[in-house]
Amino acid sequence: MIEVNHLTKRYGDFKAVEDINLIADTGKITILLGPNGAGKSTTIKSIANLLKFEGEIKICSHPNETIEAKRCFGYVPETPVLYDLLTVEEHIDFIGHAYQIEDYKQKAEKYLDLFKLTEKRKKMAKELSKGMTQKLSMLLAIMIEPTALLIDEPMVGLDPASIEETLHIFRRLADEGCAILISTHIIDIVSEIFDEAYIMNKGHIIKHVMKDELQGESLKEYFFELTDGE
Repeated sequence: MIEVNHLTKRYGDFKAVEDINLIADTGKITILLGPNGAGKSTTIKSIANLLKFEGEIKICSHPNETIEAKRCFGYVPETPVLYDLLTVEEHIDFIGHAYQIEDYKQKAEKYLDLFKLTEKRKKMAKELSKGMTQKLSMLLAIMIEPTALLIDEPMVGLDPASIEETLHIFRRLADEGCAILISTHIIDIVSEIFDEAYIMNKGHIIKHVMKDELQGESLKEYFFELTDGE
C-alpha cells in the first residue's frame, strides 16, 4: 500500500501541491490524472522520496525514506535512469545484488522474455532505443517483486504491442497483491485496467472515483468534465 497524508510541497510562497491525500491499495491499480501543472510530478517525486515535503508518506506501512520502505518499493520514472556503459545484463546483476534477491537471474529471465529484451542482454544502455530503455527500467523495478509499485508515464516510447503486454503485466501484478500507482496523461490506455483514480488540478485532489462509479461514462469524459477540458 502507498499512503499519502496531507502532502504539501512549497517552492517559496508557491504551493505546487497542497494537502494531498491518496491511497493506492493492495491488489489494485490506482491512477493519478491531471492536466499539465496539476502537481502530478511533484506528488510522484515526493512519494519516491526525491523531494523534501510536508506531510506523511508511507509505503508498505513504513515511512517512505526508510530502508524497509525501499525494500518493498519499485519505481519507474518517466525518464529511465540507467548507466550508459552497463549492459542490460549488468543492470540486472547490479539490482539483483543491491536488493539481495534470491534467484534474481531466473526472475529477470521471465521479464527479459516478456519485454523482448533477451537478444539485447549484451547491449549497453546507451545503445538501446527509447522504448527499450523504458522496458529495461520497468524490468528492473518489477524483478525485485515489489509489493508497492509507482510508475510515471509508463508507455512513453512503447509500440502498441508492447503497451498491451505491459498493461497485462500490471494487471497480473495487482491481482497477485501488488499496490500499483500510475501517473499518466494518456487516459485511454489505462481506462480498461484501472480500479480507482485520483484526479488532480491546480495542486489539489479534486476527485477520487472508483471504476464502478462511472456508470457507463468513460474516465476521459469524466476527467474533462472535472477539469473544464484541460
